[in-house]
Amino acid sequence: MRIESRALLLVCLLVNAWACQNKSQQSLAVSGIYPQEKCVARLTEVIVYDIFSPPVASRLYAYANLAYYEAQRPAYPSAPAFLPQLKGFKPLPALPDSQSIHPELAGLVAFYRVSTALVFSKDSIRQTAEKAMELFAHLPAAKKSASMAWGEAMAKIILDRAALDHYKETRGMARYSVFPEKGKWEQTPPDYADATEPHWPKILPLLLDSARELAPPPPPAHDLHPGSVYYKELKEVYEQGKKNNPTTDTIARYWDDNPFVTTHTGHLTYANKKTTPVGHWMGIASIVTATASPLLKAKAFALSSAAIFDGFIACWAEKYHSRTIRPVSVIRQVWEPEWNPLLQSNGFGKLIGYPPGFYRHH
Repeated sequence: MRIESRALLLVCLLVNAWACQNKSQQSLAVSGIYPQEKCVARLTEVIVYDIFSPPVASRLYAYANLAYYEAQRPAYPSAPAFLPQLKGFKPLPALPDSQSIHPELAGLVAFYRVSTALVFSKDSIRQTAEKAMELFAHLPAAKKSASMAWGEAMAKIILDRAALDHYKETRGMARYSVFPEKGKWEQTPPDYADATEPHWPKILPLLLDSARELAPPPPPAHDLHPGSVYYKELKEVYEQGKKNNPTTDTIARYWDDNPFVTTHTGHLTYANKKTTPVGHWMGIASIVTATASPLLKAKAFALSSAAIFDGFIACWAEKYHSRTIRPVSVIRQVWEPEWNPLLQSNGFGKLIGYPPGFYRHH
């Protein structure tokens, strides 16, 4: 069953709503010494290097971008605080005087402090942060000190929440067990990769009341009789693979966000590391907000990454609820044993794909 995610619409509506508010404040600009998209781009590079899965990447972007937004907010006193509207965060302290904080420096400190705490390549982030902070050496000592202290304070509030969102607990939970069951997900040869983040639905959402709050309609029942809904959709996938052309291939590969693709050539196996779906959308956000004010840019990154964070929790809840077998497995069983999809996806059930544009797991 084709299920279209509504997350993109939600993001657009949220960003548009905030864009219509406080226009005079959004027009305020700072020097542009180290804009936020540089922070996001550096985090993307580290996420690719560390090979974080898409759900884990969504957590990193959400926490880092929320930290940046709250850290630069003193420069825009009437800008709304986001953290009090989300779940699990401690109360925010009173805003310092707007003239005492340099928003870019405070945001940079908060973003990189959170990133450093959550990635594996900590030294890489630290070195980038230290080099970036050299660009603010011209600031008065008091303003520089106050900005860094405020950024650290916002990072701590974010990290306190991150410590309680059940992520650490899921790292020690049992691996997903696969049992032969008709129509249910199974590991795909030749890699037989483990299920990706089977306990992700246990992560504490930012906005959703529960991982199943926005549960989609159930997928069509596994039925290989010609004429059934399931058979028709399976056949559509199989036939589409025969119709691919350079144009469709190019479009598909543009959206190919599997962060770890393995390639087999004879007895040789090698892997390519790429950006995640979340990194792809952060890149799009960077392009869309390239000429936006610092405030609107920070709002766009914070709201979009927060929505994607919750979207992955809801998506993964459905994946491990329905456990729908992927078309590639059935096509090999029924029609063509050596059939391969154009794109390779992670190890998880077919439904539901997220975020918008995240290729369907064929």
